[in-house]
Order: sequence, then C-alpha cells, then structure tokens
Amino acid sequence: MAEQDEFIRVGTTLYKVVDQPLIDGGCVKKRIAWNSETLRQDYGKDRMATVPKYDGFCTVPDHVGYKPVVGKFLNLYEPIGHRPQEGSFPCIRSLVEHIFGEQYELGMDYMQLLYLYPIQKLPILLLVSEERNTGKSTFLNFLKAIFQDNVTFNTNEDFRSQFNSDWAGKLLIMVDEVLLNRREDSERLKNLSTTLSYKVEAKGKDRNEIGFFAKFVLCSNNEHLPVIIDAGETRYWVRKIERLQCDDTDFLQKLKDEIPAFLYHLQHRTLATKKESRMWFSPKQIETEALRKIIRSNRNRLEIEMADLLLDIMAKMEMETVSFCLHDIIPLLLCSQVKAEKLQVRKVVQECWKLSPAPNGLTYTTYVYGGEGRYQPRKGVGRYYTVTKGLLESL
Repeated sequence: MAEQDEFIRVGTTLYKVVDQPLIDGGCVKKRIAWNSETLRQDYGKDRMATVPKYDGFCTVPDHVGYKPVVGKFLNLYEPIGHRPQEGSFPCIRSLVEHIFGEQYELGMDYMQLLYLYPIQKLPILLLVSEERNTGKSTFLNFLKAIFQDNVTFNTNEDFRSQFNSDWAGKLLIMVDEVLLNRREDSERLKNLSTTLSYKVEAKGKDRNEIGFFAKFVLCSNNEHLPVIIDAGETRYWVRKIERLQCDDTDFLQKLKDEIPAFLYHLQHRTLATKKESRMWFSPKQIETEALRKIIRSNRNRLEIEMADLLLDIMAKMEMETVSFCLHDIIPLLLCSQVKAEKLQVRKVVQECWKLSPAPNGLTYTTYVYGGEGRYQPRKGVGRYYTVTKGLLESL
C-alpha cells in the first residue's frame, strides 16, 4: 500500500481520494466511501490520526481566489488548473466571433462573468443551426476545457430525472442535442436558470438544499422547436450559428493552448455592459431573430389562424383595430375551415394576447363574413375585446 494515498473524513464518513482513469487517457479526482477498519488493516492503527477531518461539504465557486476549505467545510467546487499568462489568443477570438457574431462584446462579457463572477445569473444560451460542422460542439468542449470538472454534459433525460446530485453543484450544465419540447421541461429549465437554491437528491440519500448557480448552454439542430419559448420570455439568448468555412482537426488543441492568455485577458478586460437585469443583460440586448423564430414556431395553429383572420378584416375594412366577442370569432373561423371551441378562443385571447374584456356590456361594431372574401359590419352588445394591428403583426 502506498503511504501517499490520500484519505479524508467528512462528518462521520471516511473517504479515499483517488484518480479515476478516463477513456481519453486523463484522470478525474473521485472521493470513494471507505471503511475505517480496512484503513487500519492496510496502514496500521496510527494512520487514522493523520486523516484530515471536516464538519461537512460546501460548494463555494471561485476561479481566482479559490479556497479548498471554507471554515471547517470541504469545498466541493473544483479548482481550475490554468494559470493566467499574458499573450495572444487568435483561435479563441475567432471562435467567440463565430459563435456570437455581431454580439461579440456581449459574448466576451458572458465569458468574463463566468470566470470572474461565477454566482452571477446568466441567460440560457441556446445555439441552433440545421447545418452540420458549425462549431457548436467545439464551443461546448472549449468551455469544458476552461472550467474543467465544474462543467457537466447532460442529456434530455437528465433534466427529467429526480436524482440530480451529479450536476446540481456545477458551474455549467450543457446539452449537445437538446429537445425539451414538453411544457414541464421548459418550465423546469426556466425555473432552474433563475432560482437561488435547489434541493439536491441522490439515490438512497436525503434531499439537501444548496445554493444553485449553474448556467445552461444548449445546442440543437432544430431551429424551430428545440424548446418551448413563449412570447415575452426573457431568459433565453438564442444564436443561429453559421457553417464553418474551414475544418481544422487540431483546432480544439489550439484553443486549449491559448486558455492561459485568454483568462489573463478576461481578468484585465473592462466589461462592455452594466448589470441591467437579474440575468445581467437586458432582454433587448440579447434579443435575436433566431429567438423570434422559435417564439413564432411555438404559437399554436388556432392563434395563427385567428391573427390572420383579424388582420385580414383590418386590411379589407382599412382599420387599425377590431372589436369582437368570443362568439363572433367562431363562425368566422368556420368559414376558413377551422373548428374551434369557445374555451380555446378564450385561452388565445386572454393568455396568449393578454387582452381584457370591456368592464361592462357595451355596444360595439364587429364583422361577419359576407362571402367572396368580403366582410360586413354588424352591431353587437357585450363585454367585447379590442385588438390592434400592431399587436397582431408583432406576433
């Protein structure tokens, strides 16, 4: 038995610290629960007295002033092995420019915040492209190379599992081929991106609440419906990634070689933005056409048909607004071969368009189909809704 084998005791549990071999030839540090009697058999009764003792675990992220022990608690957050050093980083610069395009400075701020302020909440970064060889996976591997053991790759099923102890204390949670097209998946992802604490659950162990600071980076080949994003959603930063012009098989290694120079630059760079929301960036700053495309794709068919119908009425009658009650819309939709129930129409009007009815039953002018693409005005009385052309066009 090697005397340099490392053991620790956390609370009342003994652990052996080992380097577990990986498939790529590297190693990852693991803590394996050990038996105190086995320790005495292998190393003698005096070895137990030399084992470092801690009251428990904690997770305190820091990349510049990292502390392996905080008070009497062992820090589960892993140190990164890079030592910042002044130099150039042309390959990293080209990758960041490729991923963030015209939002390059925002992208650099994103990287700087990850490195210097790891507990700062950041938007969910979603990289989409239907083309292959775009560099999305390279960017994920680059982030893994920087932040090392504080980054984990998840699958779509990992988000749905009740056991989350393997990823709840990480800085970055990344999914290479994301497809979270269920409403509950989307809601959970949004909640995780802004929550300050989270209950960790491991198989056979009690749930334990910890501070949650993880950021999400998702990639998808589906530009239309990778996740459910509703209108007005401000937690996603969606970038459409173009195809790479050249293919360098050694590019990832070149990126790794430039990491010390890149971290030095991040330490001395001035942020281009100021904190404007809980996720640092304002919704306007990170709004993109790729985000609007996903929002449009998430709208249901009935909403689209209703918007087209009302816009058609406005165009034919040369008006900027139109008023209607829910029972006015259903026969108009039937003329377009669209069957809808009153409950479905109400959901679109109130939940999707955020419209409120008139406070009292009042007289209003609505329209009925007159045949041959024409509409005829008709007076009605009721608690009507009014929608504007601007609202429908923005959808």
